[in-house]
Amino acid sequence: MRTRSLPILALAFVVPLAACALLALFRDDIANTNAALVLVLLVVAAAATGSRSAGIVAALSSAAWFDFFLTRPYQTFAIDDRDDIETAVLLTLVGLAVTEIALWGRRQQAGASVRAGYLSGVVSAAELVASGSAPAPAIVEHVGRQITAVLDIDGARFEAGTGRGREYPRLNRDGTVTRNGVPVDVARDGLPVNDEIELPVEFGGTVRGRFYLTAATGVARPTLEQRLVAVTLAEQVGAVAGVSPESGPGAGGSSRSARTAR
Repeated sequence: MRTRSLPILALAFVVPLAACALLALFRDDIANTNAALVLVLLVVAAAATGSRSAGIVAALSSAAWFDFFLTRPYQTFAIDDRDDIETAVLLTLVGLAVTEIALWGRRQQAGASVRAGYLSGVVSAAELVASGSAPAPAIVEHVGRQITAVLDIDGARFEAGTGRGREYPRLNRDGTVTRNGVPVDVARDGLPVNDEIELPVEFGGTVRGRFYLTAATGVARPTLEQRLVAVTLAEQVGAVAGVSPESGPGAGGSSRSARTAR
């Protein structure tokens, strides 16, 4: 990343310099306000790379070389005209603002792409269930992989049945995580790393099984949206778990598990 950013920063500094030097050849014919707009476009281009540093460097470089080449006295970093001072200040401020707006737009685009990926995972799981073409173990495995990816954890295993053993930390249907009934601050502390996390799978108001989630090799801090997507994915398994309310995890061969690794 650092190797890639250095050329971008260099270009963010040099391109406004070259543009101002070129505009200086026509400064009697081009108003400084128009020249400033050209420099703003260069700042936008720098910010579009996704680097805040590049946008800031381009904004400061544009203001400095605008002063040097296009304001009196020329070839100095002094400005005599009040309008040119205002233009230089506005160029800097607008350049910085444009950088933040461009980065915000990239973050929104990235977020939309991630949400589209979540939706695609839910839809693909629902299609497998609705089609009836895939055996239950394949659907469980597919959903387990999706949950693992969405939560950015190590893996997920499924156990069918309505019974339960000891108390595990739980990912609830509303996306909250609790341990012994006490809420866990996932944003601050992350998912529990010293125990599996229970994600109940329900269908028609009946618990059909549970995914047991592992996040042991690193602290995972999935957002509430990610946790709700994981719950929605798990619900797709409820329709194919094939467990009656009376059966337990070890009854009648109804227990099956799917392990997925990142």
